Amino acid sequence: MKHLYRFCMKPAVRPAFIIILLFSVLSYSSSAAIMGDTTSYIHTLDIRSGKIDTLTSVKSHVEAPNWHPDNYLILNSYGKLYRFDLTKRNFTQINTGFANACNNDHGISPDKNWLVISHNDKSDPSPKSYKSAIYVLPVQGGTPRRITSEVMSFWHGWTPDGKTLAYCGERNGNYDIYSIGVDGGKETRLTDSPGLDDGPDYSPDGKYIYFNSYRTGHMQIWRMLADGSNLEQLTFDVNSNWFAHPSPDNQWIVYIAYTSDEKQSHLFGKQVKLRLMNLQTKEIKDISPVFYGGQGSINVPSWSPDSRKIAFVSYSVN
Repeated sequence: MKHLYRFCMKPAVRPAFIIILLFSVLSYSSSAAIMGDTTSYIHTLDIRSGKIDTLTSVKSHVEAPNWHPDNYLILNSYGKLYRFDLTKRNFTQINTGFANACNNDHGISPDKNWLVISHNDKSDPSPKSYKSAIYVLPVQGGTPRRITSEVMSFWHGWTPDGKTLAYCGERNGNYDIYSIGVDGGKETRLTDSPGLDDGPDYSPDGKYIYFNSYRTGHMQIWRMLADGSNLEQLTFDVNSNWFAHPSPDNQWIVYIAYTSDEKQSHLFGKQVKLRLMNLQTKEIKDISPVFYGGQGSINVPSWSPDSRKIAFVSYSVN
């Protein structure tokens, strides 16, 4: 489910916007070895004008930007976390201690002082082949503190009061949404659906959790109250819709839409576009052209603090 994939170049749709085509690889463990040819392009997109700025290109594979108000992005690359300074346009590695197998499910606490990561803990006694658990550490770096005892667990949301985390968890072969206190303890199951539920992200007022679900047989965006009740479907189209992120001002959600039916997969390298929903009117519009991306482009909250822009990543492979 959290596997990585490989790209090749395709002609651009607009200046400075890179389009990519899929060459799939078989697993997360094997992907790192064959992504040496990857170039990653870090972009920001203005939701009102549609203007896309390419901040930098890197001959490496980077994913999933978070936007910190101190004017930097946090991204992951090959299991490590990095800070990208938006003024100097340079990268600095974040000290994550022993956690050197982080995937693209990471984020910043509401008070901006903490970083949550999802790290593949190979020492975990579980027989599962992939053992992602959730940890918290200071946003400037430090020793991670484990939060979830069960694997696989992939972080996606943090309550506005900073007390609770929401995540996608695989338990007995099924992926559902769970929550847990930031100090650990017993997890609470919030969904119980035979189809995949993933990507839970809290609204800024803490009222709702937005998520994507396959419960209807097609991947769509949903929301529910923070306790898991009153489920409401928000999208009904032919796209496969993933990773809804509410804006800091609670006026919008942005999400990534696969233009083909990808069932329960969110592959890296399919044709996708970014879409924006007005939460008052429920009106939806495209805010990017169609591009080849998906996994790694916008997995985690990536809004600018003023709710005017989002950050995302596109790729090419030589």
